[in-house]
Amino acid sequence: MLKGFRDFITGGDLLATAVALVMALAVVDLVNSLIANIITPIIGAIVGEPDFSALTFEINGSVFTYGAFINAVIAFVSIGAAVYFFIIVPYNRYKAARGITSGVKNCTECLSEIPEDATRCAHCTQPQGPAPATA
Repeated sequence: MLKGFRDFITGGDLLATAVALVMALAVVDLVNSLIANIITPIIGAIVGEPDFSALTFEINGSVFTYGAFINAVIAFVSIGAAVYFFIIVPYNRYKAARGITSGVKNCTECLSEIPEDATRCAHCTQPQGPAPATA
């Protein structure tokens, strides 16, 4: 049991995951800095409120800090945009340039995803045509 744990800890997958986590945390810090120091002041200059975290309202003694939620939404959208435009789009272009396929196709009858080499759909059992030829 300890040997299996040692193999897991020293395995390459764990190391790659740890590096990915550290890089992800660095990207989050970078994007949060971008939001706090550039995007929020620009929005504040347009709207007239430079710091959304101060926006609150009160009902029966309960304070609702909706400004913090606005900041969180801006951070979420910004991180999503950064991941999409700086990771997903270049990776998809790389795959297209290399001719790398996803390995799946859609069934001609039920449109379920099936393996590219499948000759029959596992969902509706309809026969499928041959896999498209790759260059």
